[in-house]
Amino acid sequence: MNQPQTPQQLRRNRLMLIALFAIFLGSLGVAGVLRLTGWRPAGMKNYGELLQPPGDLRAVTPELLEGGAYAWSPQARLWRIVLAPPERCGVQCPRLAEQLYTVWQLAGQDADRVQVLWLCPSPKCWVPQPLSRSPALRRINATPALRAGLPRSDDPHGVPVYLVDPNGFVVMRYAPGFDPAGLRADLAKLLKLM
Repeated sequence: MNQPQTPQQLRRNRLMLIALFAIFLGSLGVAGVLRLTGWRPAGMKNYGELLQPPGDLRAVTPELLEGGAYAWSPQARLWRIVLAPPERCGVQCPRLAEQLYTVWQLAGQDADRVQVLWLCPSPKCWVPQPLSRSPALRRINATPALRAGLPRSDDPHGVPVYLVDPNGFVVMRYAPGFDPAGLRADLAKLLKLM
């Protein structure tokens, strides 16, 4: 049989119960304040701009510069890094080509699930080394419909880069002069999801 509790034990048990409720409700309160102030853990942050709503390229059938259609093929689960440089890109294109080649290489075992779509404004499109020899490169004819699906692609500050999901949605935009390490981090997270 249970012994009746002394008044001291009852008081201690009540205080323990109140402390448990205070800890539970306090942690909910702190989480609510953090959520309302916009704080997020470092692993939850994107380096690129998350497009809301995402651009929709599903109805657009890109044309390969070498001829033929480029299919989105959602079942292949390919992520695309897309850029639409102007015809006279200058020194920015060789730097972008090198950075995107490095990002593709750092995808490691998932590199075969990443393609780089270089939108060419003319048939004489030139892609700088080392990206031009990458098996991930696809040179695409930059049609008006395709460019229209890339939000703010005619940025006066330079060439933005986009991430397109396997279905053909443009989900992220990287402003000109972006840090390629951020693109690599975002891409690594997305590759793990799909």
